[in-house]
Amino acid sequence: MISRRRFLTTAGAAMLLSRQLIAADESPRVPPMLDHILLGCSDLDQGIAFVEQQTGIRPALGGVHPGRGTRNALLSLGEMRYLEVIAPDPAQAGTKISRPAMPNKLKTLTAPRIIEWAVHTNDINGVADRLRKNGIAFQGPLPGSRKRPDGKMLNWQTLNLDDDRDGLLPFFIQWSTDSAHPSVDAPSGCRLESFAVANRNGTGLAATFRKLGIEVDVERTEHPNIFALIIGPRGRLDLR
Repeated sequence: MISRRRFLTTAGAAMLLSRQLIAADESPRVPPMLDHILLGCSDLDQGIAFVEQQTGIRPALGGVHPGRGTRNALLSLGEMRYLEVIAPDPAQAGTKISRPAMPNKLKTLTAPRIIEWAVHTNDINGVADRLRKNGIAFQGPLPGSRKRPDGKMLNWQTLNLDDDRDGLLPFFIQWSTDSAHPSVDAPSGCRLESFAVANRNGTGLAATFRKLGIEVDVERTEHPNIFALIIGPRGRLDLR
């Protein structure tokens, strides 16, 4: 017969293990605030073909970023989430580019890879206040726009961290109330199964995300990385 003390000890250990398992399950496989993932490539047509080959869904042309030297194609990943395939815009090669670092970086890529990610907010000024209180340097809010193939303009504001750890940390975006979110009319049929960031100091990185007010899975790896798994009707797209 099991003694009452032993029973309570065993039951308590079981309850603790159960709580730990529940906590693990509650860890967000996809950040609730995630807005979009930027898949960089040197050539947009090649990037579109790469995504279509892996998932079975072809990203649709999204348009150009005037004055920024880039253009994109989009793939919906569900409500308020999408994949942005972004590449240099040859038509803007001879124009003055406001942020030349992005197109120059894209031109050097030998294969598509995640270069940045964004989280959405409805209070970008509140985000700015939070960052100031936590001593995190940033730029913005800054206006942004994109001209769609149908001629309509999409408008937004972004807030960019001075140190985004080479893309590990996201930028914040607030869409204009008169602009439809790109996930609404981008080709559908894919979903974002999981998303995580990683570096050697996982604990420190997790602390930074808490200061930013962002829930995301943080892993510990030898080299900094971002992991995203997209499931499509014909297969899976495993991005790193």
